Amino acid sequence: MSQELIQAVMVLTKQKGVAPEVVFESLEASLLQAYRKEPGSNQDAYVVLNRESGEYKVFAKKTVVENVEDSETEISVGDAQSLGKHLEVGDIVEVDVTPKNFGRSAAHTAKQMLIQRLKEAERSIVYEEYFSREGDIITGLVQRVEGRNVFVDLGKTEAILPPTEQIPTETYKTGDRIKCYIVEVKKTTKGPQIMISRTHPGLLKRLFELEVPEIYEGVIELKSVAREPGMRSKIAVISRDENVDAVGACVGPKGQRVQNIVDELNDEKIDIVKWDEDPAVYIANSLSPAKVLSVDVNEAEKTSRVVVPDYQLSLAIGKAGQNARLAAKLTNWKIDIKSATQAEAVAPEEGDGEE
Repeated sequence: MSQELIQAVMVLTKQKGVAPEVVFESLEASLLQAYRKEPGSNQDAYVVLNRESGEYKVFAKKTVVENVEDSETEISVGDAQSLGKHLEVGDIVEVDVTPKNFGRSAAHTAKQMLIQRLKEAERSIVYEEYFSREGDIITGLVQRVEGRNVFVDLGKTEAILPPTEQIPTETYKTGDRIKCYIVEVKKTTKGPQIMISRTHPGLLKRLFELEVPEIYEGVIELKSVAREPGMRSKIAVISRDENVDAVGACVGPKGQRVQNIVDELNDEKIDIVKWDEDPAVYIANSLSPAKVLSVDVNEAEKTSRVVVPDYQLSLAIGKAGQNARLAAKLTNWKIDIKSATQAEAVAPEEGDGEE
């Protein structure tokens, strides 16, 4: 059985991706559990498993005494000296306490325990791997759709794409390859539960990091992201190198970089704007593609009044207010947009009020 045991351990390490030492330690613990079920077993015993031969023995520490009162914890001077060591009363000696016929009964018990421990070890490895990747992007295959939940195969395990994290305009079919953002990894009794998202702003940020080397290298910083998933997004970027155009680098040659991301998100429109430390300039940029005439800001209340040409008003506000809403989310400022005509009409009224 000894060599068979070693072979079984090697097979398990390859199949489960678990380190051999983890398997050996689990096996020793399993054999010890099996030993403790034997009548008259020493509860302080321990198992030593030879990693090369597969042979295992149970040892216990016993105190050398003149007269044995507790055979589980004590050994007589004569028996102790028969072990080939010069021992005296009060010495502690390691004694082989492996029961006769222990091998067969222990093997069955240890096998069951080992399977359970290996499952736990495997789950722990998977959990640690994906827990360390929270906030990262991952590619998987749609495995199945149950109710409104989409289950995505990640290779070693599966993840859940719940309805709240799905892009409303997307339909998911078995076999579809999709990129998702890892929102949270939880430990459960059935293994790690991995929650992923297609709507999280972090997904857009990670996609730009993958597509634009300058962002990954830190030459360009992605300062803010605002999304209405499946419809439209805005990102604000700034270059740390005056020779690098942040917006141009994100757009890419012939618009290819941003187009790859648009394709991944199924035609979600993306506006790329330049971040600026001056809130008035930043707010004007955030309303792109609309042109802005002026921006007045109230820094204390983080409110702003923006004036645009009359013919740009609908573009600045956007369909159902989308452009203005995304700009406000991107900048974290309240934005009040007026046309030039509306601003002129309001100005005299404010002047009268001041008098």
